[in-house]
Amino acid sequence: MTISINQRFTALDVFRGMTICLMIIVNTPGGDPTFSPLQHASWDGFTPTDLVFPSFMFAVGNAMSFVMSKWTDMSTSQVVTKILKRTLTIFLLGYLMYWFPFVKYDDAHNLILKPISETRIFGVLQRIALAYGATAFMMYFLKPRLTTIITMLILILYWPVMVYFGDSADPLSMQGNAVLRLDTWLIGTKHLYMGEGFPFDPEGLLSTLPSIGNVVAGYLVGSYLQKNGKSYEGLAKLLMIGVLCFIISYWWNLGFPINKKLWSSSFVMRTVGLDCMILACIIYLIDFLGKTKSVYFFQVFGRNPLPIYLLSEIGVIILFIIPVGQLSLFQWVYQNIFIYAGNYFASLLFAISWMLFCWVAGYILDKKKIYIKV
Repeated sequence: MTISINQRFTALDVFRGMTICLMIIVNTPGGDPTFSPLQHASWDGFTPTDLVFPSFMFAVGNAMSFVMSKWTDMSTSQVVTKILKRTLTIFLLGYLMYWFPFVKYDDAHNLILKPISETRIFGVLQRIALAYGATAFMMYFLKPRLTTIITMLILILYWPVMVYFGDSADPLSMQGNAVLRLDTWLIGTKHLYMGEGFPFDPEGLLSTLPSIGNVVAGYLVGSYLQKNGKSYEGLAKLLMIGVLCFIISYWWNLGFPINKKLWSSSFVMRTVGLDCMILACIIYLIDFLGKTKSVYFFQVFGRNPLPIYLLSEIGVIILFIIPVGQLSLFQWVYQNIFIYAGNYFASLLFAISWMLFCWVAGYILDKKKIYIKV
């Protein structure tokens, strides 16, 4: 008994949709304070929110395992062009999203173009693009076995690289790590994320290397499920793989702490392990129990993940730049509608409301059979 590609994509859509749904909620709180599970770990450690981004990268690799079969009928130049086009498109979309709305007011209140010299270069979509491109090229030219070996070497060597090139006193600290040092040398501080209170990009170039492991793992899991079919044995093995990765992350954490902002090797193993277990549960729910109707909510997100994610991010930026008296529209809505629920619940309700707004947009696209892919 085997699972058809359409059935398997249902499970993948649900997994990806759950990730986008949670990503919107954790990215758009109404204000501070918010519940701690909806916040990233400040440095070392792990929260449910830290699982969201690597899960999406895992889903990227999972989807890749299905589409690569179509590349066998294409020439090498066509495949290379396809990979490069998708990589550059996703990277450019991420860059333009951070540059948006492209203009700002100067000190004299004149509207001027936001300088490119101060625009963040790396980010969420940029990391997805780079990790996708690297994985796609390795899988196509080197095949899964050698790609897996290279990925394992990256994860093993990441720690000595961080220690050797980081600050001698504390190479894994927020301001002394090699990720920050490389980004500062390569692109300068004005192109880095400023949300930590100082220039530091949690999606930096060096820490993108171990994140390839999440995409590669997603690909391997997708390939494994296609070959082994729908069986209790196959599902049990996937769960066992997840548990094994989780155990490895526990022991690896003792020497190389789980850290999302550095994307440590132990963090990769922790998130891959959890994703394997979650995906196994979703497949059991859909393919074994036939609960397809109950998961439609997440399918809406999963069928159009990129446009919905861009809407969620750009929409919030627009809310912040529309003035309402002395406040932005974002602040006015929060303070005049949601704040009465109390700080924590107000922040959560705002995030859920914005997520539902984005879902409605995705629902309209789904009903019109419009699926935007790059």
